Amino acid sequence: MNRESVVIVLDCGATNLRSIAVESSGDLLAQASRPNETVPQPGDPGMGIWDLEVVWAKLCAATREVLGRTGNARVEGVIAATWGADGAPMSRDGSLTYPIISWQCSRTEGIAGEFSEMNDPWRIYRITGYQVMAINTLFKFMWLRENSPDSLDGANCWLMMPGLVESKLGARDHVDPTSASTTMAMDLGKMVWSEELLGIAGLGPDFFPEWRYPGEVVGEVSRKASGESGLPEGTPILAGGHDTQFALVGSGAGRREAILSSGTWEILAQRSNSFEPTRDAFEGGLIFEVDASRGLFDPQILMMGSGVLEWVQSTFFPDVQRGRYETMIELGGGVPAGSRGVRVLPSFVRDSGPSRRYGTRGTILGLQLGTRREDIYRAAIEGLSFQLRNALEVLSESTGNMPKSIRVVGGGSKNGLWNQIRADVTGLPVKTTSHKEATVIGAALVAFAGAGRFDSVESAAGEMDFSTTTFEPGPDREVYREEYFRYLKLPPALEPAYSQRD
Repeated sequence: MNRESVVIVLDCGATNLRSIAVESSGDLLAQASRPNETVPQPGDPGMGIWDLEVVWAKLCAATREVLGRTGNARVEGVIAATWGADGAPMSRDGSLTYPIISWQCSRTEGIAGEFSEMNDPWRIYRITGYQVMAINTLFKFMWLRENSPDSLDGANCWLMMPGLVESKLGARDHVDPTSASTTMAMDLGKMVWSEELLGIAGLGPDFFPEWRYPGEVVGEVSRKASGESGLPEGTPILAGGHDTQFALVGSGAGRREAILSSGTWEILAQRSNSFEPTRDAFEGGLIFEVDASRGLFDPQILMMGSGVLEWVQSTFFPDVQRGRYETMIELGGGVPAGSRGVRVLPSFVRDSGPSRRYGTRGTILGLQLGTRREDIYRAAIEGLSFQLRNALEVLSESTGNMPKSIRVVGGGSKNGLWNQIRADVTGLPVKTTSHKEATVIGAALVAFAGAGRFDSVESAAGEMDFSTTTFEPGPDREVYREEYFRYLKLPPALEPAYSQRD
């Protein structure tokens, strides 16, 4: 295929909305981005929402910019990759009956706590593969049932984020299983909605549109969407999905590699042929989601990632432009292993990660009058790397598959200091690919296959170069071995300090 044929990937993240034109070689022909953020809900500024019209307008602006740089490139299809858990009820005319509640909004925390007291989380886990987390979509259903029942009763269906974005393009209403599996309302063993869990919010499976796997054609770009986005009218719309699953597809990882999708959140995962929830997996914070390929599941651990470093940047490095980490990386590289006694627990969202059982919050320990900001930055990276090793142990013990290396994809793969510390802490080679945009590449592979350019995702992947750079464990490995065991003692020791949940 020549350079004139591309797919457009709408990569929707919590901090950036991007449109990317991708060639079948995996080369990004052109890309453009716009910032994204939650906004206060009208009438209640204490609650956070995503404004779909604003998101759509920014995606359109980015897409027009991209298409202006691709010359006469032929667009074979368009696909959306978004975060999970969020969605909204939609009426028959395509308008939302309630705004999109953001996963960053705290309104569901009380409901999640009450749910855990009234239900056995272990039993729920065996059904859904999901831990009880306030961000789960089920708690948004419950909150709406209690606070805005008309928005549910007056809606035609519920769409998750990929379906909402693609509805603006002109797609038929649909829900992809990768996003559905982030709701904690799906029976993963049976691959259907759980009537029991939906019933808690007074809903049933008929409230949701048809399943459509990533890559299935779900419509064509409408005349209205074409005028707004610049995409040619009639361009095939391919069902999108959860960005994490696309990152797994686009990682190029082998069977004996763990995959770390590193962004605001980090997700350590392996691809599996079976859904086998065990007690050890449950206790260790493991969750299961549906893979972008039929018949596969993704056991994984969800934990905070660069969101912690973003907080460190905004708090201690206000002079550094947002997203520009070079200064912090250089300063952190000059700090010795162990960060001069400073330790950071990265549990900024306490019901996620392998230490979730202890209910700890993000914590900084070991501060002294001589502590410098670069010590805290490096300690945050070390804490995230200790969290990774803990998660790796949980994942390998639960699946019986100890990986030989870790493949890191996403924005966090670009930080060489972090990659080296990951290798030193875990004792495993850490690999990054020549393709730094695994989510985009995975979505493009699925889109090219769905549009008929290739027979399968695997054959599409065969056209791409997945050469890697490897970070081998270095001399700091011995220091980190001792530091890791000290780290493991912190969450249970601090549990009493955080036992009063607010």
